[in-house]
Amino acid sequence: MSSPAGPAEAAHCNRQGRRPRRGDTMPNVRTETPVNSLFVGNMAQLWRVDARLAQAVDDLPSEATFGVVPSRSGPPTATVITADGRTLFLHSRYDPIREATEFIERLAPPDDGGGGVGCVVLCGLGLGYHIKAIHARFGPQTVVVVSEPDLVNIKTAMETVDLSAELATGRVILLTRLDKAQLHERLQPHATSLMLGTLLAVPPAARDHHGDFHAECRTAVTDFAAFAKMSVVTLIKNAAITCRNIACNLPAYVSTPPADIFRNRFRGCPAVLVAAGPSLAKNIDQLAAVQDRAVIVAAQTTLRPLLSRGIRPHFVTSLDFSDLSAQFFGNLDIPEDLVLVAEPKAAWQAVDAFRGDDPTRPRRVILLDNRFAHKCVGEVLARRTPMEPGATVMHLAYYLAQWLGCDPIILVGQDLGFGGHVYYTPGVTMHRTWTPELGRYGTLEMKEWERIMRQGSILRRVKDIHGREIYTDEQMFTYLQQFERDFARSGGTVIDATEGGARKAGTVVQPLAEALGRHCPAALPAERFDYLRMPWEDPARLAPARFQLAARRSELAGFRTLCEETRDLLTEMKDLVAEPAKFNARVVRVDELRTLVQSRAQVFQMVRDVAQLGELQRIAADHRRTADDNDARGQSAARARQQVERDLSFVSSLLDGCGLLDDILSQALDRFDAELRRRGMDAPGDQLPAHG
Repeated sequence: MSSPAGPAEAAHCNRQGRRPRRGDTMPNVRTETPVNSLFVGNMAQLWRVDARLAQAVDDLPSEATFGVVPSRSGPPTATVITADGRTLFLHSRYDPIREATEFIERLAPPDDGGGGVGCVVLCGLGLGYHIKAIHARFGPQTVVVVSEPDLVNIKTAMETVDLSAELATGRVILLTRLDKAQLHERLQPHATSLMLGTLLAVPPAARDHHGDFHAECRTAVTDFAAFAKMSVVTLIKNAAITCRNIACNLPAYVSTPPADIFRNRFRGCPAVLVAAGPSLAKNIDQLAAVQDRAVIVAAQTTLRPLLSRGIRPHFVTSLDFSDLSAQFFGNLDIPEDLVLVAEPKAAWQAVDAFRGDDPTRPRRVILLDNRFAHKCVGEVLARRTPMEPGATVMHLAYYLAQWLGCDPIILVGQDLGFGGHVYYTPGVTMHRTWTPELGRYGTLEMKEWERIMRQGSILRRVKDIHGREIYTDEQMFTYLQQFERDFARSGGTVIDATEGGARKAGTVVQPLAEALGRHCPAALPAERFDYLRMPWEDPARLAPARFQLAARRSELAGFRTLCEETRDLLTEMKDLVAEPAKFNARVVRVDELRTLVQSRAQVFQMVRDVAQLGELQRIAADHRRTADDNDARGQSAARARQQVERDLSFVSSLLDGCGLLDDILSQALDRFDAELRRRGMDAPGDQLPAHG
């Protein structure tokens, strides 16, 4: 019995001009579809680096393609129909490769004294000739961010030009839609490259086709580049003090519980996050009525104003590296049930000020997981479940609220802009700091305005919650971008009850009174606070941690000796480039030393953590060297000298890092000894303590 006609039979009948009948079967004809090896090779690499996009391209019908025709010189070019019905060539009809090469050659690298070009934002993929030209000029280490909303364009390029080598680098990023969260996720691994120098490349076709999309992508990528630059510059500038704070906080880190005890403890409960923006002044008193109905998380800058009004938050966050942040907790009657959640990079003076001097009545401190702490005292003593680190105390407060399982999360005082021409809310510690400067010719309002205008060229305008323009600065705009990325990834409700400041995508804007009335109807269950009855500190972990830290310092001494020998050899090699025999004899020993240095991976990474500037200089030098190699091949002596100078600079930075790290570890060991004495325990020296 024959089966009903299926899709294939139906298609055959349609070609014959009749409707399919029951019992029809396909003719026994075998057809061969030619394999496009270019498409297969390109798609294999695209699947490896961007599976979601590869799937979308694979899902297109086979006939979905642009018109591809040979150019006068031979290589293909392509045409597309624009939105207004015009036929537009994506490349030259005469010589598309030469056109793309000359266009990229005309791009001027940023004159900033940095590492040249780390990233090129290319508007429109075309057939991919510009990507090849970018890597030919600037090197394959260059990140190429391509804005291309048309999947058919991407499919046509995959079918026409061999881009497999460029895709295989993992440094070609195709943006088909403007999704801020996805954009940040794709660009974050390349943040250092973006800050080394970002070029914008807008070929002629991109000005007439999808121009608005390309403009939005350029803005989004340059905004991320500003965010990346600030993040990396902050990391480099504060690397040493950050590592010092982490090491000096180790006694508290190893003896207090991890954040794991709070994970999902307040699932489904509302949280109110209190920032120190100027809008807080009009709403702070409303929080008194809900302090038992919502989890209140305060930024360290708001703790004093809250406590002065009788409002007791449940958590306070801290991560500032400056010892000035100790003033937020000094001379303050801190409630016993308040928990400080801090990153270990927070100033150790601030953590000490919060903990107090009485070891019999320790205030509750939670220090988050930290990789440098792991390197200092080992995985066993430092292990805890990682929570996302914050760029600011309010980012940390937001991640903490998510960690607690809170929903909704209500933002208060989170202006991220200068509404009302003021920077701080009244009553913050900074106002007390300004007190000696106030007088007839220097009012508080003037100090606030000076604080804003000090930003100068980095001020920018943004829309506030009412759609009006207000000032913000580059730093706060960067924080806003990060918040919006976080909100886009959040599965819960985020309510902006600031009643002022910058508009935040991904939030529901509500007055605070409405948000509290709707989402905070009842008291928090008492059992959620049973952590207040648990023992908080374990001093028995201090001695083993001190021993591990002393071992790292001993390893550092041996590592430093290797670096000193390497530096001396490289210094000799600078003058031996023209004498290959002598030069190569020293290369052998340098390679041996490099292997020995790299075998001490733990202390090597600790030194690099302290000396981040040297790491950035090494990356920038590699970018410049690759670009120079592309411009001038065969000059082996000059390249050898350049390589030696790059290595010598890096080793010198490692030696600087060794000196810094030795001082940091010495101070941290003294801190352990002081903590042991404070508890009436003997310092064990550098001997491993006995365990029963």
